Amino acid sequence: MDVKGYDHREELHYHSEFTWIKVEEGIAIVGLNDFYCKLAGEISYIDMPSEGDDVSKDERIGTVETGKWVGKLIAPVTGEITEINEDVDDDPAIVNEDPYENWIMKIKMENPDEIEELMFGDKAVEWLEVEIEKHKQD
Repeated sequence: MDVKGYDHREELHYHSEFTWIKVEEGIAIVGLNDFYCKLAGEISYIDMPSEGDDVSKDERIGTVETGKWVGKLIAPVTGEITEINEDVDDDPAIVNEDPYENWIMKIKMENPDEIEELMFGDKAVEWLEVEIEKHKQD
C-alpha cells in the first residue's frame, strides 16, 4: 500500500522507531520501514547486535549510518537475537533497495504479547502519515 509516496505493508506490525516486525512461530523478523530508509538516505553501515545477544524492547541496540547521518536502531521486542541477515551485514545499502525483503535480524521473543503493543493496521497508517508530515522538507 502507498502512504503519501512510501511503501507500507499492512500485514506487518510497526514500532515507533521505524522498524517493522513480522512474526513467524515466536520469532520476530525485524527490518527498517521504507520511510526511514528514504529519510536516512543510502545506508552505508548498520551496527547491530550479535547472534545470542539478549535485547529489551525499546532499548537502543545499534545504529544505522549514512554518509552524513547516524540514527538509532531500537529493539521492537524483548528476546534473544537468533540470526542477523549476513547479506545486510555485508552490504547495508540493499536495505534501501527493498526494506521489506532485506530484514536485519530475527529475535526469539521472550514475551509474544509485546506484539500487541506495536502499531498495526489503521493505527500504523495514521502514525506513518504523522511522521511524514513531521519530517517534510520545505
